Amino acid sequence: MPAPIDFYFDFASPYGYIAAQTIDALAERHGRTVNWHAIVLDANFQSLERIRIPTSVMRSDYIRRDVERLAAFMGVPFKTPSSLGLHTEMAARLFHWFNDRDPAQGRAFAQCVYRAYFLEDRNIAQLEVLQDLCSTQQMPPAELQSLVNDSAARARLKAEIDLAEARGVFGSPFFIVEGERFWGNDRLPQLERWLERGPY
Repeated sequence: MPAPIDFYFDFASPYGYIAAQTIDALAERHGRTVNWHAIVLDANFQSLERIRIPTSVMRSDYIRRDVERLAAFMGVPFKTPSSLGLHTEMAARLFHWFNDRDPAQGRAFAQCVYRAYFLEDRNIAQLEVLQDLCSTQQMPPAELQSLVNDSAARARLKAEIDLAEARGVFGSPFFIVEGERFWGNDRLPQLERWLERGPY
């Protein structure tokens, strides 16, 4: 069976949101599956000796317009949130709770989080919002409360971030297939050609 595509994303990333609407269809066209990996880039970058993109740039008029333009170009509905750059650790931890049990449910939860943030302008860093999103996936409220301070869930996310760093992931979206890395939606045509014809 062909190797899956590993898809790394941060829930705060509008570019990650756009990729999440397209990557599964792209993979399916080429008989591939996609493994989704939620990471938290601000946590990831703390240990990396790389140039960081300033928060002011990510909140700039250029980025806002670029994302709107890209979403329109790719046919993806999008609304700029009123609060950009939210910390998404809890959302990522919840994603892995769902995904480790059932990848289809993990993906469904991820799409709920993305829709809440980039279509409904909800604050996905707030526990009340996440509780509402979890209820759509039949997570009992008591389970969510137990995860808030759960060291195992925190360690699970840290392990995912550490592995992403070890694999050279440094942005969202980020794709890896057969050891080849592709960063950003603008690399999707290159990724698709790789899937069509093999390495080049």
